[in-house]
Amino acid sequence: MCGRYAASRRPEDLAGLFEVEKWEPEETLAPDWNVAPTKEVYAILERPVKDAEDRSPVRQLRALKWGLVPSWAKSPEGGARMINARAETLHEKPSFRRPFAARRCILPADGYYEWVTGVTERELEVEGKKKRPRKQPYFVTPSDGSVFAMAGLYEFWRDRTLADEHPLAWWVTCSVITTEAETGPLGVAPAEGPRSLSDIHPRMPLMLTPDRWDAWLDPSRTDVEELRGMLEAPPGGLMRAYPVTTAVSNVRNNGPELLEELAAPEVGTLF
Repeated sequence: MCGRYAASRRPEDLAGLFEVEKWEPEETLAPDWNVAPTKEVYAILERPVKDAEDRSPVRQLRALKWGLVPSWAKSPEGGARMINARAETLHEKPSFRRPFAARRCILPADGYYEWVTGVTERELEVEGKKKRPRKQPYFVTPSDGSVFAMAGLYEFWRDRTLADEHPLAWWVTCSVITTEAETGPLGVAPAEGPRSLSDIHPRMPLMLTPDRWDAWLDPSRTDVEELRGMLEAPPGGLMRAYPVTTAVSNVRNNGPELLEELAAPEVGTLF
């Protein structure tokens, strides 16, 4: 799954990297090293510019709310539960099948966090001595330092309680697509600990390599079977994972220090 990630890249850098044609300075977001559900996040997408005479799709950098609210939802309350869409079933799910066919995006990140329960903590839990065992967070990121381009979906939701001219009448929300975690060796593994992403968690965000960006963002591609072919995992060995401070577990903590690699996990023996 993907429940927390880091996104500290500047919008102008993202615009250059993804060949963005339009982005609004007023939508600039502060660097965020602890992105949690319901926060605003950057997304790369292609669609016509609002009110423009030319209705051709334009590649844009937009700020969207993380947690997809289906267009048919009566309220936005369920959005926080729809932060992830499973690659294997999203073409069938009522909440995701329409955006999958027409509203796909890329959610750029530095990497994502995943938590592992230590051996001792698990034993205490089994013995009933601990109801909530401590978990060691790991940061997963491309081993070459490149952007982690997560495949995503976005959707529009109209708040019928507000007038058409109200700035919050329309919500634009998104979801991260997840897939089975890689079982092969990490590109760079920690000295001690997980040797593959599946050792950390059975699922991971679907990363799109640059050769897939254009096809994924192209809204003219609507054939479901063709699109499902784009959901294949990238080549193995591109990622690294390392332990980080347990401070990241508190969403109120935010700063570049959350990404600092620890010499050893804080939560005892993990593997």
